Amino acid sequence: MKKNLLIRHSLILAVILGLGLTVTSCEDDPVPLRDPSTSGGTEFDYTWAATADSLQTATYNSYLGSNGTFVQDNGGNSNFNYWPNAHMLDVLVDGYLRTNNENYLPKMKALLQGIKVKNGNTYNNVFNDDMIWLANSSLRAFVATNDQEYKDVADYLWGRIKLSWSDDVFGGGITWKQDTPKQKNAVSNAPAAIVALRLYEISHNADDLVWAKKIYAWQKGNLVDPVTGLVWDNISETNGVVTTNKDWIFTYNVGTWIGAGLRLYKATGDQSYLNDALKSAKSSMTSPKLTSEGLLKDEGQGDGGLFKGIYVRYFTELIELSTVNSPDHESFVKFLEFNAQTLYNDGIVRPAMFCGSNWSKAPTGSTDLTTQLSGVMLIEAAAKLDKANLLD
Repeated sequence: MKKNLLIRHSLILAVILGLGLTVTSCEDDPVPLRDPSTSGGTEFDYTWAATADSLQTATYNSYLGSNGTFVQDNGGNSNFNYWPNAHMLDVLVDGYLRTNNENYLPKMKALLQGIKVKNGNTYNNVFNDDMIWLANSSLRAFVATNDQEYKDVADYLWGRIKLSWSDDVFGGGITWKQDTPKQKNAVSNAPAAIVALRLYEISHNADDLVWAKKIYAWQKGNLVDPVTGLVWDNISETNGVVTTNKDWIFTYNVGTWIGAGLRLYKATGDQSYLNDALKSAKSSMTSPKLTSEGLLKDEGQGDGGLFKGIYVRYFTELIELSTVNSPDHESFVKFLEFNAQTLYNDGIVRPAMFCGSNWSKAPTGSTDLTTQLSGVMLIEAAAKLDKANLLD
């Protein structure tokens, strides 16, 4: 698809700046955008699907470790980490759904089984969010393949996750870790609501919908800024003092909050859930806590390397929702496309196909698996939207 990049930049700027009128918090004042193009005003053909294929191949070949799982980085660190491997399963599902290439299937199954082996022959993990991520990717794999093993893993994990809910500490919520009863995080709640709603979509078990609603209501009442819709990281108690960490606002917490709201809207038809998602999405595009010059901010490597990719996954679902009004839909498309074009033009080392944590700069050292996965998720999202004719 041909793009005149200078014209596109002007359109993106006009659309996103217009969003500043809808956000009342001073911290969400819009910032000017930069032109991600390095090719002047010439037209350029973005080969999203082919680039996604190349990134998938490079990721698999460069990070594959033992038992079908993937190592920490491409610089020689062979450590196994549970939660990036859960997202690796998500990325393999992305590739399978886009291509229908059955070569993805044995890779997906080996990874699922290998996570258990590498985790001490169990899927149980002290970090609830790690289990939540795997439950979500396993349910996506089940829907894509109808392979019951994925559903069985997700059912087991969901049973474990629910044990960490407690009404008597902060009035509800799921703890970040099984052994931290007085710390409850956004990352262990909105993604858990998504698990419940994925299960509800599959089995229509009313109890799953009840769980999703109460998790969502708890997070909205405790960890979501009512003005901007941005998501605070956690609430905790230390020596009898309860503190809400409002300084830590990360892309993935906003993304999963959007994803939970979208699914509750679809499940119930309640417009308030969609309104929540729209508020958070608009704020995320203009808040300097999350963006810089229209680009999702560099959140570092390590754990932070994965944050933007998770955000993109659920932000993309908002673009796919047909009931979003035209002006909002256009602004969401422009924002995601701006980020994808920036990474495509400036942030990928070729021909090695590694991505950096700053999508406007190619990495110069080793790339963590977390960071690489975010880049793959962004390009897969662009390929998916392009295939559906949802990009300009």
